[in-house]
Amino acid sequence: MMHSVEQIVSQRLTEVFSPTFLEVRNESEQHIGHAGALGGAQHLFIRIVSAQFSSINAVQRHRLIYNTMLDLMPDQIHAVRIDARVV
Repeated sequence: MMHSVEQIVSQRLTEVFSPTFLEVRNESEQHIGHAGALGGAQHLFIRIVSAQFSSINAVQRHRLIYNTMLDLMPDQIHAVRIDARVV
């Protein structure tokens, strides 16, 4: 069974951060014609709320989130827009 990039990212973020809210959305259709979209790599939007973010700043949150997806970049994911919040 093949999983979509969104499903893979959702599963990883759930396992790592135990979020109280998580949304992973493919926004690639908004980037048609963009150089990164030509190869089929996706543009994702991630909204995540987790208690694990309470003692770190926004840059640190984004780094931790990116670290869960490094193996998917740049072939499957071209860009990620992140909204990471504390519970």
